[in-house]
Amino acid sequence: MTESTHRIFFFLYDCLWRAALPLLRRNYRLAAGFSQRSLLTPLPPAELWIQAASVGEAQLAWQIISRLRPPAPVRALVTTNTRQGLDLLRQAAGRHPALPGIRRLDLAYFPFDRPAIMRQALDSVRPRVMVQLESEIWPGHLAQLKARDGRCLIVNGRMTPRSLRRYRIWPSSWRALRPERVLAVSAADGARFAALFGPAGIEVLPNLKFDRMRVGAAPPRSASGGQAAITAQGPLVVLGSIRRAEEAQVLRIITRLRRTAPEAVIGLFPRHAHRQAAWRKRLRGAGIPWVQRSTIRAPVSPGSVILWDSFGELAAAYESCRAAFVGGSLAPLGGQNFLEALNGGVRPVIGPHWANFAWVGRDLLNAGLVHEVADWRAAADALVSHLHQAMPRRQIRERAAAYIRARQGATARVAGVVCDLLFAPNVPGRRATPVHSLKTRSPHA
Repeated sequence: MTESTHRIFFFLYDCLWRAALPLLRRNYRLAAGFSQRSLLTPLPPAELWIQAASVGEAQLAWQIISRLRPPAPVRALVTTNTRQGLDLLRQAAGRHPALPGIRRLDLAYFPFDRPAIMRQALDSVRPRVMVQLESEIWPGHLAQLKARDGRCLIVNGRMTPRSLRRYRIWPSSWRALRPERVLAVSAADGARFAALFGPAGIEVLPNLKFDRMRVGAAPPRSASGGQAAITAQGPLVVLGSIRRAEEAQVLRIITRLRRTAPEAVIGLFPRHAHRQAAWRKRLRGAGIPWVQRSTIRAPVSPGSVILWDSFGELAAAYESCRAAFVGGSLAPLGGQNFLEALNGGVRPVIGPHWANFAWVGRDLLNAGLVHEVADWRAAADALVSHLHQAMPRRQIRERAAAYIRARQGATARVAGVVCDLLFAPNVPGRRATPVHSLKTRSPHA
């Protein structure tokens, strides 16, 4: 990238942030920790900085932190964009106050990527290694990291074709900001990263989320899972991780379920907590009886909807239900994590839009462990079919276990790469070793 192109790119980028910041201050999601995001509260120094966008990425960050075995303990900073992500990290840190590879752990919100703010952030933290999880690519951050010869590692890297088209408006800019390494979740994602950054340092590993799967044996019944079963007078159908753009279709699923399977109790899990009020209005308007999960004091009658407002109970509900639909898949939203339903021993029904989980592969679908449908009507009918002829939980777990175990172990590989980068000699102007093949590498290599 020429110096003039560099200046134009970051001038325009800075202008966008300058215009956006007053509006972001009013955003209710960003109000929490705004002083940290704008660096009115400085970040602490750390050798290792991990950025996790939200809850899912925060879980991956904790996996990596927990597996680190560096030659000497390091200071680590983990940041996130959401209050839910920060809450999860704080809870994990409270349960595990001492980690073998960590001398000190700090948790904070990720700063806004305005170049001036990121300059201040990197001056304060000065990490040796920056780990960006999944699709977190921030040009202001990368530029300041490069200026200080910090190493950047993208882990569990995902990039959609749409994102690649957007990034390539300024292709030379991104080549100059290339990370040290990219560990992508699929060959297709790896190829897109290579198209953006060049082929150097690109590698493909199985998704770290496979390492969280405990499919195979029946999991211990959690308190909240038992409660889900007790509070339903009929078989429980879970509608999990429902997104705003598909709410009208999911309401039709509920209506059809109440007509074709009147014995069922329906557990409704909106993906985002702020959609609770909208769902209360929808259910009242449709004349559908409902109760909020947090207010249940007596068993819920068949035909009713439990509107789940208790965070963190979806996995337990999957363990208790007879049938499950996983949302984000009826509208072109990329899908939500249907492996969690398999983990609970239930065969998930999903819509046609699950590109975010293409890394899982179609083998699970071809084996009949995941039921893909074309629309809301087919989803409702599939759920009724599963209610009446549910596949045994043990069979689901055993058949999924072989698939999942073959793809586990990537967390240990990532932790090793992080340690190598942390303690490798810091040579200004270094170049990453090219990777000439995008074949998936064994996590045990």
